[in-house]
Amino acid sequence: MLAFAYILIVVIVSLEVPLAVNLQRRAEGEVATRSVSVAQTLAFSLMERLESGGSVAFGDPDVQRTLDRQVDDWDQVVGGRVVVVDPNGIVVADSQSDLTNGRNYRTPGRPEIGRALDTNAPYTDFRFSDELGLDIMATAVPLNPTETSPDDVPSVLGAVRITQPMAEVSANVRRITLGLVAIGVAGLLAGLVIAFALALSFSRPLTHLTTAARRLGSGELETRAGKVGGATEIVELAGSFDDMAERLESTVMAQREFVANASHQLRTPLTGMKLRLESAIEATEDETVRRHLEAAEKEVDRLAEIVDRLLVMARQIERQGSGEVDVAEAVAAALERWKGRAEHAGASIEAIGGAAIALFDRSDLDQILDNLLHNAISYAPGSIVVETGRSEGRVWLAVEDRGPGIRAEDRDRVMERFYRGRGVEPAGSGLGLAIVKELVEKWGGSVVITTPPDEGTRVEIRLNTAERGDLTSS
Repeated sequence: MLAFAYILIVVIVSLEVPLAVNLQRRAEGEVATRSVSVAQTLAFSLMERLESGGSVAFGDPDVQRTLDRQVDDWDQVVGGRVVVVDPNGIVVADSQSDLTNGRNYRTPGRPEIGRALDTNAPYTDFRFSDELGLDIMATAVPLNPTETSPDDVPSVLGAVRITQPMAEVSANVRRITLGLVAIGVAGLLAGLVIAFALALSFSRPLTHLTTAARRLGSGELETRAGKVGGATEIVELAGSFDDMAERLESTVMAQREFVANASHQLRTPLTGMKLRLESAIEATEDETVRRHLEAAEKEVDRLAEIVDRLLVMARQIERQGSGEVDVAEAVAAALERWKGRAEHAGASIEAIGGAAIALFDRSDLDQILDNLLHNAISYAPGSIVVETGRSEGRVWLAVEDRGPGIRAEDRDRVMERFYRGRGVEPAGSGLGLAIVKELVEKWGGSVVITTPPDEGTRVEIRLNTAERGDLTSS
C-alpha cells in the first residue's frame, strides 16, 4: 500500500501541478485579453470624443472636461482605476483623484505606460501594488488618431491605463486549485482502497500460511496449509509447506516410536544385566572378581542414566502447552525425593523463599530440579540451598552449593552435551546441565551459572512469570 500510495502521489502531482499552473496562466491570459479589449475600446471612444470637439490638445479646458467625464464614466465600466497620460507620461486625467494631474507616471514601477508609449502597442503587467497592498493587473494602450492616411506613421498622442484588482481572479484560481486538490485526494483514496483490496488478496493466503506454520511449530503436526489460493508462487509455497509438514510429521512419529521402543528394548536388558551382576557379586568370594563386578555394576548404572537422559532430550521436540506451576511447591517435592540420597552422601538440602508462580511444565521443572540436585549432591556434598523468588517480572530458581565450583574457562561450556570440565571424575554422563538448559530455553527461560563470594556454584534458572497478582514471600 505504501508503494502504491507513493506511485499515486507522484502521478497526481505530476499531472495536477502543471495543470494548475496552466489554468492560472490561462485565467490571467483571458483577463489580460479582456482588459486590453476594454482599454482599446476606451481609447477609441475617448479619441472619438476628443476629435469630435476639433482638438486633442491636452491642457485645453474643453478637452480636460471631456477627459474627466470620460474617465469617470469608464471607471464604473471597468471596475477599476482609469488614468490618461500625455506622450511624456504626464497624468492629464485620473478617475479616482484630480491630485495626480501633472505627475509623471512613466516610472519603473509602472512599466506598462512606457511600453505602450514606446512601442505604440498594448501592454499588460501583473504585479503586487505596495500602495494598495494587493495584486493588480495594469493595462496600458496607446492613444492614436482615429483617422490616418496610409502613408502616415501612427502618432502616439498619449496612453490610457486601467488598473484592476486581481482578487476575483485569484479567488477563481484558488477555487480551481482546491478543486484539483480535492480530485487528487479522492483519486488517492480510491487508489488506496484498490491497493488495500489487492494487499488483502496477497496477504490473506500468507496469513493462512503463517497461522499454519505457528500451529505446526507448537506441536500440531497434523496441520496442513491446504488450498490457499492467490498467486501461483503462493500456491507453490503452500504445497512446499505441506510437503515439509508431511516429512516432519513422519520424522517425529519415527522419533516417538524410537522413544517408546528404546524404553523397552534398552531398559530391559540393562535391568537384567544389573540383576545378574548383583547376583554374581553376592555369589563370588574372590575379592578381585568382586571389585570387577562392582565396577561393571557402576558402569551399567551409568549407562542406564545416560539412556534415561538421552530419552528425555529426544522428547523435547514434542512441545506442549505451558501451565502455571508453583516453583516453591515443586522444590518441596524435589527435596522430599532427594532427602535420603543427600543424607547418605553427607549433604544437607535447605529450601528458602516464597511462592512463585511460573509459566512452565511441571514434569520439566521436576526434571530440572532432579538434575541440579543430583549434580550438587554428587560433586559438592555439603550444604545445598535451593532458593526461589521473583524479581524484574520473572520467577527465578537457584541451586547453590559450597563445593569447589566450576572453572571460569569451563563455565561457558558445561551446558554443552557430553562436555566435562577438566579435573572432573568421570562419574556422570555430561548431559545433566545440557538437559537443564534445553528444558529452560524450551519455555523461554534462561540459565546463569555464577560463583558465590564464599566459593561453590550457583545455578540460577529464570522463568517467565504468570501474572496472577502479587506473590507472597516468607
